[in-house]
Amino acid sequence: MTSKQQATSRKIDGKKYSLALFAASMVLMTACTPKTAVAEGSKTISAEHLAAGKTIFENSCARCHALPDPTAHSAQDWVGIMNWMAPKAKLTEEQHSLVYDYVVSVKK
Repeated sequence: MTSKQQATSRKIDGKKYSLALFAASMVLMTACTPKTAVAEGSKTISAEHLAAGKTIFENSCARCHALPDPTAHSAQDWVGIMNWMAPKAKLTEEQHSLVYDYVVSVKK
């Protein structure tokens, strides 16, 4: 292989590496992106779904602290609270969603 061919090959390998690195970082960013608030009224939630969220909320959150009043925070506030507390409570993605849906469904 000539030195010109080797240089061209290194450029291609560098581009492939950069592309792979970019793709991997996009996957990680998507996977690690915090949950966002769902616009109210954009989905229908069953009573069973909300009951499951309430049970997880009461059992998981009360292990470490007094339960907060769900109506004391906006849906957007709950996004931050849940993103901060769910990992501490070791909630799964599904449990996280159930609890979030429950707390934002509670009305004054």
